[in-house]
This record gives sequence, C-alpha cells and structure tokens, in this order.
Amino acid sequence: SSGINAEYGEFKNGSTTLKRLYAYSDTLINNETALVVINKLSEALQFDPEIFFYILLPPIIFFAGYDLKKKHFFRNIGSILMFAFVGTTISAFAVAAIMWLYCQTGMEKGLKEEFIFFECLLFGALISATDPVTVLAIFAELNVDVDLYALIFGESVMNDAVAIVLFESVLSYAPYKNATFSAVGFLSCVGQFCLTFFGSFFIGTIVGLITSMITKLTRLCDFPVMETSLFTLMSYSSFLLSEAAGFTGIVGILFCAITQAHYTSRNLSADSKKRVFELFETLNFLAENFVFSYIGLFLFTYDGHVWRPGFIVCSFLAIGVARIINVFPLSGLLNIGLRQKIPCKFQLMMWWAGLRGAIAFALAAEYSEGEPRRIILTTTLVIVLATVLVNGSATTTVLELLRIRVGIAEDAETDHIINQLARKEIGDEDLHRLQEQTGLGELGWRFLKTDYSYLVPLFTIEGSSTQDAFPWCG
Repeated sequence: SSGINAEYGEFKNGSTTLKRLYAYSDTLINNETALVVINKLSEALQFDPEIFFYILLPPIIFFAGYDLKKKHFFRNIGSILMFAFVGTTISAFAVAAIMWLYCQTGMEKGLKEEFIFFECLLFGALISATDPVTVLAIFAELNVDVDLYALIFGESVMNDAVAIVLFESVLSYAPYKNATFSAVGFLSCVGQFCLTFFGSFFIGTIVGLITSMITKLTRLCDFPVMETSLFTLMSYSSFLLSEAAGFTGIVGILFCAITQAHYTSRNLSADSKKRVFELFETLNFLAENFVFSYIGLFLFTYDGHVWRPGFIVCSFLAIGVARIINVFPLSGLLNIGLRQKIPCKFQLMMWWAGLRGAIAFALAAEYSEGEPRRIILTTTLVIVLATVLVNGSATTTVLELLRIRVGIAEDAETDHIINQLARKEIGDEDLHRLQEQTGLGELGWRFLKTDYSYLVPLFTIEGSSTQDAFPWCG
C-alpha cells in the first residue's frame, strides 16, 4: 500500500507521470487508428470478381472479337474451333487427372482428403483458359506469319469463352460430386455446356444483326456521337442479355463483336468507325493493364494464400503435358485434311504460347471458399505470373530458334478475291483455283459466297443492293 500511495503522490504532485500517461494513451490511439486504416485499405484492395466479369472483362473480349483479322480467322476456322473446343476439353481433363493422381499419392499432407476429382476438374477447367496477350503483341510488332497469328489469336479468343462455359458446366455437376460417377450428372453437365454456349452465341449474333439493321435503315450516320453511343450500348447489352437469360455474357459479347465488325461497321460513318475503334482499344488497354497490375498487387495483399510447393510444381508439369496432348495430336489430325498444313515449328510455338492470364485468375478468385479453393487460387496466381514473365519475355528467342519467318507483309490477294465475290465477278468455275491459292475449303468458299451474295446486301449498305440480292422481294 505504501508503494501505491507513493505513486499516487507523484501523480498528484508532479506532472511528469501525467505527461507519460498522456503520451502512452496517444500512442495506443495512433496505433489503433493505423491498424484500422491498414485493415480498410486491405479490404479495399481485395479483388471483387464481379467487377472483373461485369466491367473489366467485356471491353477486353469485345475488342478481341472486333479487332479480329476476319479473313485469316475464317481461313483457319476449322483448326481454331478444333483447338478451342476439343483442345480445351482435353486440356481440362488432362490437368484434372494429373493433379488428382498427385493428390492421391499423399506426398503433401491433407491433399488426398481435400482434393476430390471434382475440385481437380474445376482447377483443370479454369487453368485451361489461355491468354497469350504478350506473345500476340510481339507477333504484331514483328509481323509474324499471319496463319500462325490467326491460330494462336483465334484459339485464345474462343478458348476463353469455352473455358468459362466449361467451368460453369463443371460447377453444375456439384450436386453429384461426392458420387463415384453419375451418368445423369454428366449428361446434365454436357447439356448445360451446349445450352450455355449456343444460347449466348444466338443472343450475341442477333444483337449484332439488329444493330446493323438499325444503322442501315436510319440516318444515324449524320449524328456520329449518337451513332457511337448506340453501337456501344447495343454491344454491352449483348453481354447483359446473355447473363440475364442464364447464359454467359462472354460468349454473347464475343460473337456480337464479330458480327458488329463484319456487318455493322460497314454502315457507320467514317467518324464513328474511328471513334468506336479507338474507344474500345482504349478501354481494352486500360482494363488489361489494370488486371495485370492488380494480379501483381494481389500476391502481396491477399492474406488467404495457402502455399503448397509440391502442388504448384506439379501444376506446371500438368499444364505443360496437357498442352502437348492438346496441340500435337490435334494438329496431326487436322493436317490429314488441310491443304495448308500446320508445320511442326508452328505447333511448337503454339505450345509455348499457352500463357495463362486474367480469365484463369478471375475464375479462381470468384470461387475461393475453403482451403482447396485457396490452394487453387494461390497456384493459379503463381502460374499466371510465371508464364507471363517467362514465356512472354522469351517469345522473340523462341521465334529465332524455331526459324519462324517475321516481317511478312500481308498480301492483298484475299481482299481482292473477296471484293470480286462482293461484286459477283467470280463464277463457280474459278472456285477450285481460288481454293488452291488461299487454302480455304469448298464449304468455306460456299459460305463466303453466300455471305457476300445475300447477307452483306441484307444487313449493310455495301455490296449489291438488297433488291438485286433478293429479286423476289420486289
């Protein structure tokens, strides 16, 4: 008690202790305030997948479809669809099988119990989404062979859409995930995939055709600002309508962009064409840079990382093997029927260009509840950063090692032929010669001729008149 009285007397009679108490309390308050600020900043920096899917991703996907080099894309459409649909599915199941086998070995504690095949298949579906944006930028700068560019670019555009639909289809299998195998669940998954993809395709194409008819039948070209606004709103509405219908907006806005580029852009005024392209080019640039900057920031700000070194190393091995199983066998099958074969050096470059990017990261971030999903998120983050840095930076070296030609100027032969088709100056007797020159199959040329004979006059102001194309309409 004497000690307490002494301290009380010091507190009462002197100001030194009082000042110390005030200083100590101020320090506590400042520290608590700093912690609150840090926590709020950390919460603000957390990635919201809905912002990515509804705000950042649509302009990226739209510009990819709108800036598509259509003549090279459709010349290789068979190969692109094979790699996008069959290849992505093969890749997803191959990654899932390899990762499941690794988890069953029990080399890392807890994985055998936590990772059922359903979780591995989710990981395989999301990590199969390629994003070779760095490689394609180098290709464009060096003017790499247009067919190689079309194969890699076309596959990546379609692959993103297929991977998202495949991921959502696998999620629909969740009620049956604890069963060994469910035929009902599998058929439901396949049906969900087909319904989602083709439903979105239909909505996106219809919105694009409606926009082309509006711009053709009105005088919006006299009001470039209004014309650009209508084009932008209609394009984004394809995404929203697909989502509202229960499909995926990514597929919807992709095919809307391809339709807009092929038909609607022909009806736009010169000012609107320039404004639309520059607008979506700018939005694409900002969105891509924001996403990749955030991915780097996320590595240090996310506090839910679950690091499993063995799982990460095995994932790199799995995506490499899955890419081999995807590219080389399918290329061999395609070369059986192709006039212009896919050479081995192109196949090696396609394997190397299988970078992972924003789509894989966003899918992993959207479904990150539970330790297995957090392991997937951390692993996906490492794969995205590693493939972008390593594969992207070494692209020029790989081109040189494979002796792939660069500096190739696009020939005007195909454009000239298409213009002749539009003017109906090519008859059936010349079709075989043109197929040999361009490598486009007979079915492709028949569709091209039908398009420029009937669809282009119907939906655009170019080509022959609508009355010439459809004389029976009066």
